[in-house]
Amino acid sequence: MIYICIPTHDEAPTIGLLLWKIRRVMDHFPRDYELLVLDDASTDGTQDVLAPYSRVLPLTVLRNTERAGYAASVERLIREVVARASHPRRDMMVVLQADFSEAPEDIPLLVKRIEGGADLVAATVADRGEVEPRSIRWARKGFPLLLKRAPLPEGIEDPLCGFRAYRVAILKRALAERGAARLITTEGWAANVELLLALAPFARRAEGTGVASRYDRRQRETRFRAWTTLVQLWEVSRRARHLPPLGEQSDAAA
Repeated sequence: MIYICIPTHDEAPTIGLLLWKIRRVMDHFPRDYELLVLDDASTDGTQDVLAPYSRVLPLTVLRNTERAGYAASVERLIREVVARASHPRRDMMVVLQADFSEAPEDIPLLVKRIEGGADLVAATVADRGEVEPRSIRWARKGFPLLLKRAPLPEGIEDPLCGFRAYRVAILKRALAERGAARLITTEGWAANVELLLALAPFARRAEGTGVASRYDRRQRETRFRAWTTLVQLWEVSRRARHLPPLGEQSDAAA
């Protein structure tokens, strides 16, 4: 089973079209799949847009009654997938954004890597072009320098991107190790890095795959804040430097 998970907040202009596009992609990529949308206390009519799709798609809509943020939304989706998955070693979770900056057409690229033996596959935006906001282009170049000493898995070129596929087994093992503690506590890009660090000890094989930029399709202003993200990444990197090397982590987790 492929669980396609979409954290959402005030994405009424795009979430319906995104779901329709995913259905088109999966019609031509015959795999069993379920859609899980986490509506993080939207106030713009997102719930009204989602309602009819629940009747025609294998869609479950979860909702936070109060705004919890990106990290908590992704974590809730992870826990929901782990609870649902009947075959964790074969089932997988795909996470993408609701603002259309990540293309449904690229989902099969990630899924095929998991089917080929990877435990974790992260998208790398190959051609961002001039449509990507300048602040994000600069951040993508500079922020990885903060993570040089972090024990990130080899094969992941863009640890900041949240468009990923995970084998459910590694999510289950990571949650079991943490117990009641959360996997991710920071927001935005830093949450993506923190999650990668939390899962790295359990992923025997991690890979990246190139995808195209879709920033020209976004219909709202970016929520990215460079300074806030810089501070968050610095804190994640600082904590990561105290972790043992990945080989030692893997031995402890085995």
